[in-house]
Amino acid sequence: MTSEEVCENVRTVAAGFARDRAARQRRRELDPRDFEELASAGFLRTGVGVERGGLFESLPRSTRAIADIVRAIAHGDSSVALVSSMHPAVTAFWLATPRAPEPHHERWMAQRLEVMELASQGAWFGTITSEPGSGGDVSRTRATAQQSDGTWRLSGAKHFGSGSGVTSFMLTSAVPSGEDAPDWFFVDMRGVPWDGSAGVTLTAPWDGHGMIATQSHGLTFAAFPATRFAYPGNWKALSDAAAPLIGCVFTAVIVGIVETAMEYARERLAGKDFAAYERIEWTRAQIEAFTVAATYEHMLRAVETSASPLHEVLLGKAAVAQLAESLTGRLCRIMGGGSYARYSPFGFWFEDVRALGWLRPPWPLMFDAIFTTA
Repeated sequence: MTSEEVCENVRTVAAGFARDRAARQRRRELDPRDFEELASAGFLRTGVGVERGGLFESLPRSTRAIADIVRAIAHGDSSVALVSSMHPAVTAFWLATPRAPEPHHERWMAQRLEVMELASQGAWFGTITSEPGSGGDVSRTRATAQQSDGTWRLSGAKHFGSGSGVTSFMLTSAVPSGEDAPDWFFVDMRGVPWDGSAGVTLTAPWDGHGMIATQSHGLTFAAFPATRFAYPGNWKALSDAAAPLIGCVFTAVIVGIVETAMEYARERLAGKDFAAYERIEWTRAQIEAFTVAATYEHMLRAVETSASPLHEVLLGKAAVAQLAESLTGRLCRIMGGGSYARYSPFGFWFEDVRALGWLRPPWPLMFDAIFTTA
């Protein structure tokens, strides 16, 4: 399938999600059947290179198509869109670095191929890198990885594991024994119980105000088997290479929510006798929606045309997060107190965009990254 065909398939699936929006916004757990539908639509190809029948060719040629597929999911379900966005974001750690220098090249290429094969066979990739007290900064990880009989074993507390229980493999970080800096690992979570018997304990079930059905649980690992990235000691270079795509797909979730909220508001407000304040708020909301769309387009064009797009992508993500929170707040005020009734979608959308702005990554880390890349 081409990216256009996958996107059209995903739009059809998302339209089905949207028809059940009221019930979906109330639920607190993910439904694996949603991810089976998306996989059948071809979504998992976003984590596979074109040489293996997937959609990823390069950041400049593939980011727009992948981000727009994620954006389409957000038209139907915010939480499913966020969890789904992790799949291309994580696989980009391998796909955006097509070669590694010697002596790592052969092992890196083998691992890269392994990841693509897993995605081709139906594996979902997610992430559980954040740790309590780290502020989302991987360089501050306190998790450790010890090597025994050729196997790395991960120990430490992690949280914001979006998609826990649905994702097959999860990206994480730890400081390898005998080293000072952290590195990337991934863990096989298929069929793993969370009662501690296999080295994973559920410590903080996700109960967020926004993105409430993402199952972004907190888990503690105790000597749990992990696979280290085959390009060791280069965690920053690998994350920087993938960062433009990651920033765009996370932003695509917010953009999809904003577009859906504005479309729904237009339908609800048709023929309304606006008070003066409501006229001003609706006009401002339209200006912000226009700016969100323009900023998203600028981010994508930066990835397509710039040799160093990261700064513009970070600026765009922060701008869209702030604009979306302001815009959805205005819609709630226009709609009145009923916006926070559970029969109305507006209060849910407001909390969803706020949650995504806080968590991907946290605001202090985001602003530090923008300052550093300026």
